[in-house]
Amino acid sequence: MAALFSPLTLKSISLRNRIAVSPMCQYSSVDGFANDWHLVHLGSRATGGAGLVITEATAVSPEGRISAHDLGIWKDDHIAYLQRITSFIHSQNAVAGIQLAHAGRKASHARPWDGGQLIASSESGWQTLAPSAIPFKPNTEAPSALTIEGIRQVIRDFKSAAERALQAGFKLIEIHAAHGYLLHQFFSPLSNFRTDEYGGSFKNRVRLLLEIVDAVHSVWPATLPVIVRISATDWVTGGWDMDESVQLCFLLKEKGIDLVDTSSGGLSTLQQIPLSAGYQVPFATRIKKETGLLTGAVGLITTAQQAEDIVAQGEADLVLLARELLRDPYFPLHAAHQLEEKVHWPRQYERAKPH
Repeated sequence: MAALFSPLTLKSISLRNRIAVSPMCQYSSVDGFANDWHLVHLGSRATGGAGLVITEATAVSPEGRISAHDLGIWKDDHIAYLQRITSFIHSQNAVAGIQLAHAGRKASHARPWDGGQLIASSESGWQTLAPSAIPFKPNTEAPSALTIEGIRQVIRDFKSAAERALQAGFKLIEIHAAHGYLLHQFFSPLSNFRTDEYGGSFKNRVRLLLEIVDAVHSVWPATLPVIVRISATDWVTGGWDMDESVQLCFLLKEKGIDLVDTSSGGLSTLQQIPLSAGYQVPFATRIKKETGLLTGAVGLITTAQQAEDIVAQGEADLVLLARELLRDPYFPLHAAHQLEEKVHWPRQYERAKPH
């Protein structure tokens, strides 16, 4: 059996293969509600053979949205349509996961195709929140530094979102602590200038994530997995780095996190990223080897053989694809054919199955 198509067990669930749909913002919601676009977008990737299908960043509060068009799970009314999506994903023998997120100072932005700029609270945007009152881009409206009570509310929001995710039928939660969003903002010395128990030392900067992990675990079944996405490095001197990521992953392992989805960057406009095929895979490999945690690899993974080699060589346990699955929602089925692996096709599509 090709390593890419071997099952992966996370707590009580078994992924049929090592291919996951990475969270990809669709900017297609109104008031946080999922709709037919999300059903077709996520459902087609399940039909296409992915073992794990993770929603886009799903905001735990209105102010936690990247844009006014982000998916949300901050109120009970959001549950019903999400449940429709999870039911379909599971009917295709895939596992439905949800990424819980708070954008912090990167909230209140226009959609990419509308320019992507920060929308000030004095216009049609809202006041953003962050560990410190430091804007993401110079000469833009600064976020408000979270008070201790504000931090407590963020923790409550993640906890409530996890409860709703369970009601909606999700079987895996990913906590978004990457790409310059709120939890990553707490990690990095470039964005966290606090002098209280949430700033300064490494222990203080990662405190909020660990408290959120505890809060999620308090309401999420012990039989279902919780994973975390991190940015392994800011790609900026003096920022969050790989050594701190390894240190954090030891703590996440102690907290019972089941896998670390390893990305990078997104916190600073000064980042210098040397893009190349699989450029982030070494981060996942180092964390896996040094901590013993299962890891997911992301970033410019575009071919079946490349994905197979990552898993077969023990560089990561899971590959998460984004743009390649936008180009080809049926990549897993095509990859199986290229690797001469026999996999199940939807009965409705079997007449097109290559032999």
